[in-house]
Formats: sequence, C-alpha cells, structure tokens
Amino acid sequence: MEGSSLRAVGWARTLPLNSEVKAARDWAREHLEALGWTAAAPQTVDAVLLTVSELVTNAHRHAHSSAQLVMTCDDHCLHVSVHDRSGDLPVPREAGTESLGGRGMLLVDAMADTWESHPCPHGKSVSACFCAPDAKTHEVDSPTPSRHQ
Repeated sequence: MEGSSLRAVGWARTLPLNSEVKAARDWAREHLEALGWTAAAPQTVDAVLLTVSELVTNAHRHAHSSAQLVMTCDDHCLHVSVHDRSGDLPVPREAGTESLGGRGMLLVDAMADTWESHPCPHGKSVSACFCAPDAKTHEVDSPTPSRHQ
C-alpha cells in the first residue's frame, strides 16, 4: 500500500547545566538547514529556535538540570522535546508588566502548532510540534491544531 509507511529522522543531544542555550539553537538550526526548512519556512525555523531556547532555558533555570534535547521529523511534523529532572509540569501564566520572566510557555504556546508536557519516571518531557512546510499547504481541510498541556 503506497504512502502507508512513515519516514522519520531524529537527532538527540544532551545540554549540561553549564552549557549555553546558544549551543542548543545552533545545533537545532544545523538540523533544520539539513531538512531544507531554513529556505522553505524561515518563519517556522525562527519559531522552532525560540521554542528550543525557551525549553532548554526552563530545564536549566527551573529544573536545575541538564536538558535532553530531541528533534524528530516525519512527513507531517517536526517534534522538539526537552527532558529534564524536574517533575513539575510547565503552565503558561500571565507575567506582570514589571516581571523579567514568566513568559516562556506563553511564547511556546504562541509559536508551536501544538505542545504538551508529561511526567516521566525521572522528570518530565515537554514537546512542541511544528507542521512541516509541505504539510502546511495541505492543511486547508483539516481542523485548526489544538494547543494542550
């Protein structure tokens, strides 16, 4: 049956607590370039890189943990997942106008097509999905993606 098999590719990287978030963005950009996304969907690439920054920053700052960054791509979506050692699930919250932080998950919610978090035996994983550039052209008949936690 043609079209029934799923083709996927993936990459993983550990970012120790003392690593810079820029290293995560550079690593992600390199893989997005290999996928052809930087030419085909530059705005989506910006959204992915902002999401990588936020999720890795949250792992380092709030979980006081290294970040396990995993990116997988299939014909429909790019999934960006970050695992850390904290069991506390993220919640988007309104940050006051004087607050210096607290907007990370609001940004992820705004940038990603969907996102979710779930507890794991040794922490949690937060994943964001971005529709592939070709998939966006075929979304006309599909419902608007939902955002969930």
